[in-house]
Amino acid sequence: MAENTDNQVPNEAPNQAPKIDWVTERSACTLPKVFYRLRLEVEADVKTRNSLRPELAPYEFSITDDVKDFSVILQNGDVRKTVKFSLTDYAILVYDPNGNQLLEVTSRLSDAGKCELFFNQEVRESWQVRRIALEGLMFGNK
Repeated sequence: MAENTDNQVPNEAPNQAPKIDWVTERSACTLPKVFYRLRLEVEADVKTRNSLRPELAPYEFSITDDVKDFSVILQNGDVRKTVKFSLTDYAILVYDPNGNQLLEVTSRLSDAGKCELFFNQEVRESWQVRRIALEGLMFGNK
């Protein structure tokens, strides 16, 4: 029996475009599912940032959530600042510590079958959305 040495999957034509289950991919790209993934990623960011604090640092970060909202909180003595993420019917809204809307993020399925985050007329990766939303709170450089 001849061995398949060209790493080609049997019965698959060479240069054939991969099949994309667009319905499943689009379902995974709905705002509630994107919001849930974003929430988990922000929680990991908060844990990482807390682990990088100097020993005996007077400040700490935490996260609180509700069904359609979650907030990242900086507590430094009596000072408390919050960045809030809210899920609406049309977007994920992010508010800065002063309550001003910072971001309006939507999701879309690209022509390549990838779930993309979109704001300010640009496609952004999740980490970029989180950095823009949280950098000022976590590193005080705004």
